[in-house]
Amino acid sequence: MFIMLFQQLLCKWRLYFGFQPAMVIFLLFFFKIVAGQIRYSVPEEMKKGSLIGNVAQDLGLDLKRLHSGRARIVTGENNQYTELKTDKGILVVNERIDREQLCGDVTPCSFSFEMILENPMELHHVTIEVLDVNDHPPVFKKSDIMLDISESANIGARFVLDSAEDPDVGVNGLQNYVLTSNDNFVLKQHVNPDGSKYAEIVLQKQLDREKVPSLSLKLIAVDGGNPQRSGTVNINIVVLDANDNAPVFNQSVYKATVIENAAKGTKIVTVNATDVDSGSNGYITYSISNVKSNIADLLDKKYELRIDAKDQGGLTDSSKVIIEVTDVNDNAPTISVMSFTSPVSEDSPPGTTIGIINVKDLDSSDNGQVNCRIEQNAPFKIKSNLRNYYTLVTDTVLDRESVSDYNITVVATDAGMPPLSTKRTFHLKVSDVNDNSPVFSQGVYSAFIAENNSPGVSLVTVRAKDPDENQNARISYILEDSDLDGSPVSQSVSVNAESGVIHAVRSFDYEQVKQLVFVVKAQDGGSPPLSSNVTVKILIQDQNDNPPQVLYPVQTGGSLVAEMVPRSADVGYLVTKVVAVDVDSGQNAWLSYKLQKATDRALFEVGLQNGEIRTIRQVTDKDAVKQRLTVIVEDNGQPSRSATVIVNVAVADSFPEVLSEFTDFTQDKEYNDNLTFYLVLALAVVSFLFITCLVVIISVKIYRWRQSRILYHSNLPVIPYYPPRYSDTLGTGTLQHVYNYEVCRTTDSRKSDCKFGRAGSQNVLIMDPSSTGTMQRIQSEKSILDEPDSPLEVSSVLSPDPISGAFSKFTYSYALNTWPRGPTLRSSGFGL
Repeated sequence: MFIMLFQQLLCKWRLYFGFQPAMVIFLLFFFKIVAGQIRYSVPEEMKKGSLIGNVAQDLGLDLKRLHSGRARIVTGENNQYTELKTDKGILVVNERIDREQLCGDVTPCSFSFEMILENPMELHHVTIEVLDVNDHPPVFKKSDIMLDISESANIGARFVLDSAEDPDVGVNGLQNYVLTSNDNFVLKQHVNPDGSKYAEIVLQKQLDREKVPSLSLKLIAVDGGNPQRSGTVNINIVVLDANDNAPVFNQSVYKATVIENAAKGTKIVTVNATDVDSGSNGYITYSISNVKSNIADLLDKKYELRIDAKDQGGLTDSSKVIIEVTDVNDNAPTISVMSFTSPVSEDSPPGTTIGIINVKDLDSSDNGQVNCRIEQNAPFKIKSNLRNYYTLVTDTVLDRESVSDYNITVVATDAGMPPLSTKRTFHLKVSDVNDNSPVFSQGVYSAFIAENNSPGVSLVTVRAKDPDENQNARISYILEDSDLDGSPVSQSVSVNAESGVIHAVRSFDYEQVKQLVFVVKAQDGGSPPLSSNVTVKILIQDQNDNPPQVLYPVQTGGSLVAEMVPRSADVGYLVTKVVAVDVDSGQNAWLSYKLQKATDRALFEVGLQNGEIRTIRQVTDKDAVKQRLTVIVEDNGQPSRSATVIVNVAVADSFPEVLSEFTDFTQDKEYNDNLTFYLVLALAVVSFLFITCLVVIISVKIYRWRQSRILYHSNLPVIPYYPPRYSDTLGTGTLQHVYNYEVCRTTDSRKSDCKFGRAGSQNVLIMDPSSTGTMQRIQSEKSILDEPDSPLEVSSVLSPDPISGAFSKFTYSYALNTWPRGPTLRSSGFGL
């Protein structure tokens, strides 16, 4: 049986496709989409999982390609008859296929679907032709056919019988009718224009009601399948009394049209038949004899009906009615999404496919013609590459920074009157690409900062924006490498990579650096990163942190500079000019000159702006030769700073007179300048020695106390104790003598002397007649031990150098008791 079925299938393959296999593949290259067609033929009623064909082999596809392209089939119908096994590349039956349910009496019967692959997009049209299997026998609608035939019926009278229906097609469909043998009727078969067959019985022998009042025949309908199937109906004939005229239609064929959505009960056409008989024999009834079972539910495009007219005597006539169904635009197009890609990169070139849609309209003719368009003005367009399939592609270059997402509305409109349309909106997101560099808000950043700033202070904040998103918009600020006055810029300023705040790394000095000019780079986090630069100028503002500097007259430590004014000088005589500068700038460098002290303030004045020293009266003989002017130079800062200069003026007409008067002038100046410093130093040394002596005294006291406690508790004899200052010399004893020797040395050997001072604890005021200054010498004595006869005495001497102002001797002398051996001198000193 299987071999016979296989032979029938093979014959059908050859009938449709010649001697070639039932497979045709067409590859289309249109809009960058690979498309193909393939066709298979399978018998109906195959079991689930049965093999249909190897699509991977037939289409030349690799199994890896099926997996990577996410191969799938799209039917657009509720029933999924087939299934794609991507791991094997084969197409199998998913559920039972009933050809009669799928196609009815339409032949050939087939259904189609699309197989879609992605990356790149491929679309393959697959058609499955379902071959009929003889799984249905012919079936009559009724189990019995009742015929009333007048006995007067003429020989050759025809009586149309109900047709049998066989949902199978071809050789498996209804092929023949067989009537059981009888004497009165023979069977004749006819073929309708649509290919269906019907039978009628023809009277070949006159009926005789009196002999045979009724007849019972069987009509058998058989198909051509193997094995053959059949259906049977009983024909019950009642012989009536004579009725010799049959009804006659006035038209053999009636034609009518009706719209497809006509309501039930709508009048389509009127048929008319007449019977010349009278009475009940002329009363005609009409019936439809070959109506399909589903005509009452749905009207197709065209139907053919047979109308029977029958009188009461059983005589009949038939006529054909052809009904054409007019299409009405009652179905809007439907949009099905085959594939849609979102998001799409903003650098996608024009023509990039973002989606494939399928559009169908169940209407016919113009009502089924569909046009697709994009509703709004968007950078996309829609193209048709296959029947009922459209691709949605980009029309221009996308820019996410301008538009980050789109709502694409596709409108499908048919050509009916009025037209019907369907909308489908697609939400497309545009993914970011690092195509924008950071942009600074300013072309140049400038800031001011006062000098002597604290390190770490914030100078200025640079800001940049990047219209990209996420990591592509994350900005880092970087200080570009450069040199500022020979040193790297990173030693002067730093920039916060996140906030863009620029800080000072060190304190700035306006007198060294007036401004800082450097470059900051803003770099995003894209790959590769994009960047932009901006110039930053930091202007350093001056502060009054420098006092004026006197350039003239020059202040020297060892030589005397004096300006001479003749006694004949008039009023306004220019004595000299104090020249000073200030390294600050602006008003901080504006200098003014004032006379602070003078030997004779009524004799000289100083120009406030120019520092010129002039006489304000006539010089007289009474004016002292030595004139000492102290000029203060002040700047205009807040607070102001100043410098002092001493100007020595000699009022004399000859140079020797000046030399005799200014011999010790320099010594007095240096003496006064350095006196304070050495007094402070001497006080510190004395304090240190005092603390040291105090510690020694306490230590000795503790030691002696412990010795006395030991002696007190011991049983040893008491030995008299003699102080060390007493000595038994020839039994006569000695007296205490204290000698204090002073040696004063100066840089001028002519002023050196050596004196023998008095012993004692006295304060002596010494006036050296050879020098111009005096110095109070303080000698102090303090006992170290607690006995009144302590042997240690301390004296201190301060003696300044009259020329240099330095101490030539700073002496702590310890006067010891003198014994008969003679006086002893211990002294120490240092010179500066």
